[in-house]
Amino acid sequence: MTEISDSLKYQKIILPIQGMSCASCVSRIQTNLSKLDGINSASVNLATESATIAFDDSTISIESIKKSIEDIGYQVVVAEEDNLEDVKENLEQKESASLKRDFILSAVLTVPISFLNMFFAHSSFWVNYLLFVLTAPVLLWSGRRFFIGFWKMLKHLSADMNTLVAVGTSIAFIFSAVITFFPKILQGIGQHPITYYDTSAVIITLILMGRLLEARAKGKASAALKKLLHLQSKTARIIRNGKEIDIPIKQVVIDDLVIVRPGERIPVDGILTEGYSFVDESMISGESLPVEKQIGSEVTGATINQSGSFIFQAKKVGKETLFAQIVKLVEDAQTSKAPIQQLADRVASVFVPSVILISMLTFTLWYLFGGEHNLVHAIFSAVAVLVVACPCALGLATPTAIMVGTGVGAEHGIIIKNARSLEIAHKIDTIVLDKTGTVTYGKPSVKEVIAFQPYTQNELIYHAAIVERYSEHPIAHAIIEHANKLEIKLDTPYQFDSVPGKGSEAIVDKKLVKVGNYKYLEEVIKSSGEDLSGVTKFESTGHTVVFVSIAQKLSGLIAVADRIKETSMSAVAAMSRSGLTVWMITGDNKRTAENIANEVGITDYLAEVLPQDKVVRVKRLQEQGNTVAMVGDGINDSPALAQADLGIAIGTGTDIANETGDIILVKGDLRNVNTAIELSKRTMKTIRQNLFWAFIYNIILIPIAAFGILDPMLAAGAMALSSVSVVSNSLRLRRFKP
Repeated sequence: MTEISDSLKYQKIILPIQGMSCASCVSRIQTNLSKLDGINSASVNLATESATIAFDDSTISIESIKKSIEDIGYQVVVAEEDNLEDVKENLEQKESASLKRDFILSAVLTVPISFLNMFFAHSSFWVNYLLFVLTAPVLLWSGRRFFIGFWKMLKHLSADMNTLVAVGTSIAFIFSAVITFFPKILQGIGQHPITYYDTSAVIITLILMGRLLEARAKGKASAALKKLLHLQSKTARIIRNGKEIDIPIKQVVIDDLVIVRPGERIPVDGILTEGYSFVDESMISGESLPVEKQIGSEVTGATINQSGSFIFQAKKVGKETLFAQIVKLVEDAQTSKAPIQQLADRVASVFVPSVILISMLTFTLWYLFGGEHNLVHAIFSAVAVLVVACPCALGLATPTAIMVGTGVGAEHGIIIKNARSLEIAHKIDTIVLDKTGTVTYGKPSVKEVIAFQPYTQNELIYHAAIVERYSEHPIAHAIIEHANKLEIKLDTPYQFDSVPGKGSEAIVDKKLVKVGNYKYLEEVIKSSGEDLSGVTKFESTGHTVVFVSIAQKLSGLIAVADRIKETSMSAVAAMSRSGLTVWMITGDNKRTAENIANEVGITDYLAEVLPQDKVVRVKRLQEQGNTVAMVGDGINDSPALAQADLGIAIGTGTDIANETGDIILVKGDLRNVNTAIELSKRTMKTIRQNLFWAFIYNIILIPIAAFGILDPMLAAGAMALSSVSVVSNSLRLRRFKP
């Protein structure tokens, strides 16, 4: 339930809808829903094939809403909220499978149709009969969805791409069938009978190919939410009536005592009441280092317990947990996105009726004033108008450019998911960068080693790394990794012991070696007499300082921090040179954020920002009139990636970020952000050129066809020429260089 006003509460429901094919479908459903009493808002999303509706359930029921959508020709599936993503995925898989089968059948039959029509159509009468037999299943079976869509639009006196395809292919097929079975109809004007079966078959095949590619792209939308939901624990181990029991997470209630073991995900939000541990909260904060948890500390659902066992008291369950709110943010941002807008869809409602009207007017005028053989002239001219207006080039205009553009992007390590990404990328004026895993590598590494006499840096690392061999702490891993890079051979520690939250110790070469923080080695540090002025400098720049004592004497310190990617500085500089405003928004602390921002050249940054606040910041930039791209790699970035005008995911990050993002940088190189924007500009320029060529033939040749100057064969040739020009223009994109 979502409160909309002081007096009314509106229930929100998301309904999967089947049968939408273009922007006019979205508009039609939204307009229809807005007229119903009790509907507060309705947002229909073509990309996710769903409608998000807020309604007053005391005024209108879900069944009434469902019926109103089905009455205008679309199919609605009502599912329980917990099962919604599974239902949507099942529908998408069925639709994709159906499209694939229809496309394969159509393509297999179109090859011989085109061959026969090109070389043998006029050599013998039986060839036309064979062409009729081969084309009929392409039109009536593979192309049935276009005719079903056409009929639905016709009932409501509207038109879309289905109308364009259905009218063009059916007229070409019917005219060809008439010539096949009644060839003498043309003898009155001395014309040789010409068929256009290949026109119908090729159009159906190409449009199906475009629909199949689009269906596969849209199928990614639900995968992000599904993968996100899988991160949550399915069960929780709780203590009730003095007994430990495992229950479904839905049955956990506030104040339940929940037990969490090492390596397990925390099921709900709460406060730790017993035990001690470190928890990986990177999915929430973006911070790469685990967070210490002791009695009284807050724990968050779906984060990972790393070391010790503990018990906590549940304080937020179900939809109230922070994880559930992140899921909702991703879902809301995705369903609020504008649908993919193609020029062909936007003009179809005007173009198609106009072409049909011109064709009818052409037929009428020729029939009334055509003189001798007026009927044949009327049919010829009317068919020529319809054939020259067939949407072959129109269907190719966007898909071919996108196919080439996305292929070029992939060659440069940029995965572009859909046409919308290319439509938006070239408009971006503001880039928002996450820090951890995006600007930096997202894991701690040794930045500097300071050894005190009589030890060298390598000797200090040798002793520290041996002690840390049995530790699970990320800083320990960083020290061991540094030792491996230096090719230092590590022995097994003797009498290893760990003090949670402080450090570790062990016997190395018969000497007691301690590795840890200031509290752990405070007495040794105070009595050392060494110059520790560098510690303050390290800490002020976001480094974690690890102290090492050997035989009860301070022997050195190791500065550990998340490492900045080598390409980040040049990438930020390139963005700035391109006129882009660059922000860095991170959940990390202010000191670290400031240090990273200064080092890579970012002047605008925000620190200690939670996932829900990242969304607010992105929205605020959008409200200021900016077109925003969000670049991130973690689960905590997913809501902001979905909310931004363009989500750019770091390919080396989580699957959730990759699924939510519109563009994926496979190698995690920020320089590819600029490359993606450049490629978008080139691709959109190509699409606009393609659409121009697709329509210019219609604009010039439709009047010529109407005046009877252009016969259907030449009309088909002109249509083919427009297709060739569109494909050739798209192939020029292959020469793109960043």
